[in-house]
Amino acid sequence: MLDETGGLDEALDMAAQHHSPEVVQGIQRGLAESREIEAIVRALDGRYIVPSSGGDLIRNPKSVPTGRNLHGLNPALVPSAYAFDQARKTAELLIARAVEDTGRFPESIGLVLWGTDNLKTDGEAIGQVFALLGVEPLVDDLGRVHDVRLVPLEELGRPRIDVVATASGIFRDIFANHLELLDRAFRLVAEADEPLDRNFVRKHTLAMAAELEIGFEEAAHRVFSNAAGVYGTNVNFAIENRAWTTEDDLARIFQSRKSFVYGRGIAGREAEQLFERALATVDVTFQNVDSLEMGLTDVDHYTEYLGGMTKAVEHIRGGQPAAYVGDFLMPNGKVRSVAEMVALETRTKTLNPRWFEGMLAHGYEGAREIESHVTNTFGWSATCRAVPAWVYDGVAETYALDAEILARLREANPHAAAGLVGRLLEANTRGYWAPAAPVLEQLKAYYLDLEAAAEG
Repeated sequence: MLDETGGLDEALDMAAQHHSPEVVQGIQRGLAESREIEAIVRALDGRYIVPSSGGDLIRNPKSVPTGRNLHGLNPALVPSAYAFDQARKTAELLIARAVEDTGRFPESIGLVLWGTDNLKTDGEAIGQVFALLGVEPLVDDLGRVHDVRLVPLEELGRPRIDVVATASGIFRDIFANHLELLDRAFRLVAEADEPLDRNFVRKHTLAMAAELEIGFEEAAHRVFSNAAGVYGTNVNFAIENRAWTTEDDLARIFQSRKSFVYGRGIAGREAEQLFERALATVDVTFQNVDSLEMGLTDVDHYTEYLGGMTKAVEHIRGGQPAAYVGDFLMPNGKVRSVAEMVALETRTKTLNPRWFEGMLAHGYEGAREIESHVTNTFGWSATCRAVPAWVYDGVAETYALDAEILARLREANPHAAAGLVGRLLEANTRGYWAPAAPVLEQLKAYYLDLEAAAEG
């Protein structure tokens, strides 16, 4: 199958760009082996399965041959050399895009750290924080990352960009040691005796220490997450359940959930004032897209993290920061704005007949998935104002104003059909969409009918 689609050749070409001919030959041999059925039989027989690390074979050639007992990663080896190399490229592309859009270097970037993203990439997002700060991981003779060092400003060739890292609960739990390593990197940069216009971390740390009347080391903390044992931001639940009045409510929810600081000797201390002051420096927000299968409109977690942080920054600063995602799942990836990514996914999925016909073929769950996409898209209006009118026009024309499609949705899942039309009406009520009066009246009539059907 890989040979027929060109996928194997492409994978080997990519491997050749990053590894020696001997390593590439090893990948070829590993791909040629077929151990899956044998391993399944051994497992069903209660016998031993040889373990191996998993992940992308380009990043980790040792992940083949398949048919072994996978484990995620060795945290001591994160970020890997390949991950950090990719992270530096992403960081420079992100800075270049921000400069192109705003006309100046961003002084601070709000960056989301997810556990799954770093598991899949051997710590690429961790490497992105290092790269933005202008530090490099130090590796011992066993390949373990044990510290960081400053890259000289003349070698870096640009200012050190400050970062406010908001970590998911999963990242906090899996990469506990890296919370301290990241904190070490922030303090190292903050303590560097460099011009403030070339070291934004030091600039902001000095200002925060003076303004909040706290110690310099305290002001240098930049890693925030939930309280210990707590997960998520709840921004997604507020949007889904319409449990918010103004967008400021969403910002306050995010701040209250993520205002716990982590670092050396600190494991989840409440620091709401410090978190708010750190967010006040943010010019740009950023998160990696970590899967080809799950994008910004497929799941609500991107909205609750990247969207929630973007809204919190806007709430504090009074102006919305530029919000970007790293779309590097394919060889020719790029940094896209959230608005660009939402538009791309809308065209390729939500409004694509091949996609929604496939969903409708799955009946109840497929209809629910369609409604979920619409709700997740709406979430980007609530958090980033990133959904243009044509998206809502297209959703209305495709699903609500097409009598046949609406009937199929209603038959498959009346709750999803009512939810979809109700979300369009909410977009209008909250000022995100202004359809023509006849369209609005028709949607209202459909919603009342669908609600009655859903309630039996």
